[in-house]
Amino acid sequence: MAVLTTSIPGGKLVSRGKVRDIYAVDDGLLLIATDRISAFDCVLSPGIPGRGVILTQLSNFWFNRFGDVPNHLLITERARFPKPYCDHGELDRRSVLVRRLEPIPVECVARGYLSGSGWKEYRDGGSVCGIRLPAGLRESDRLPEPIFTPATKATEGHDENIGFDRAVEIVGGRIAELLRDLTLRLYREAAAFALERGIIIADTKFEFGLDPDGRLVWMDEALTPDSSRFWPADAYEPGHGQPSYDKQYLRDWLEASGWNKQPPAPVLPPEVVEGTLDRYREAYRQLTGTSIDLAT
Repeated sequence: MAVLTTSIPGGKLVSRGKVRDIYAVDDGLLLIATDRISAFDCVLSPGIPGRGVILTQLSNFWFNRFGDVPNHLLITERARFPKPYCDHGELDRRSVLVRRLEPIPVECVARGYLSGSGWKEYRDGGSVCGIRLPAGLRESDRLPEPIFTPATKATEGHDENIGFDRAVEIVGGRIAELLRDLTLRLYREAAAFALERGIIIADTKFEFGLDPDGRLVWMDEALTPDSSRFWPADAYEPGHGQPSYDKQYLRDWLEASGWNKQPPAPVLPPEVVEGTLDRYREAYRQLTGTSIDLAT
């Protein structure tokens, strides 16, 4: 059964976002990835059973793999959470206790391939976020080098792609350079790892915060099907959109449904729910080398 919302008697709910519930725990936060799913700024119905488990466990996998990069994790096992949270089995594997940080108000996007909003920008003007690219590139082409294309974090509506100079104005030159360098390093290393396992990471977004000492800390989620474009390497063929192991499958169905992208969104049919879940599970299996059991 899908966990679409949480109710923790005695817990302190901080916020209930589109897909995540957040509770305050002493000096930390309990992040709960529900099975709600959103697209085009709407929460869809029904949810995707097990989605929150997959995203949480895949993020934990990546945070662990890049263990030299400071991240927000404090406790990842529900049994070790303080009361009353440790007593709620529905939080198993979909919840983490994290440090409170000062979020940096810029999303850090790395692109290695020309797709999505980057493809649209390139098609219109030959550049992405102010970065001039070679002429004649096709949709889904691999870029000569990965590029850093930050975006503003919108509380409502769509995030907006910005150039590096605008990021400097928002966060300052030193932080902007650190964000760019770390984003590209994480992307390059993760993309090489994934490609060996049959997945192209076309692009991904990271979020970072500052701890009380002003140090940069990786937060939110890490290289998941919600925050990345995952393409099967054996089916890669530039010149058009690619099959994927991410939320693009769901977006494509919504686009084809004729929906005007205004609430209410159409109800997802069972085959789309199952197709989305199958893609998330396959991404997890290929990247981690293990299957994930969602029955427990």
